[in-house]
Amino acid sequence: MEEKIGLSHKIVLHNRDKGNLTGILDVISFDENTIVLDTDMGLLTIKGKDLHVSRLTLDKGEIDIEGRTDSFVYSSNESYRKAGQSFLSRLFK
Repeated sequence: MEEKIGLSHKIVLHNRDKGNLTGILDVISFDENTIVLDTDMGLLTIKGKDLHVSRLTLDKGEIDIEGRTDSFVYSSNESYRKAGQSFLSRLFK
């Protein structure tokens, strides 16, 4: 399991419609209603409406999102990490 040393995981949410997250290792999937992120604290599923990724900087582990945020849910990321494919590697196959 490869983790970036020195990343701190932080979520800042402004009025439920704009957010900034750090400690992001990979983007698993996203659409208008769900964003799934691999973080240094486990998989993070963000649910809402009209969700958009406005900025993504994986080398710094940062992401900015926009849209109506309804929930943040963490879960174990072991099964995803065993699969061994990132979102970007699947996208550019």
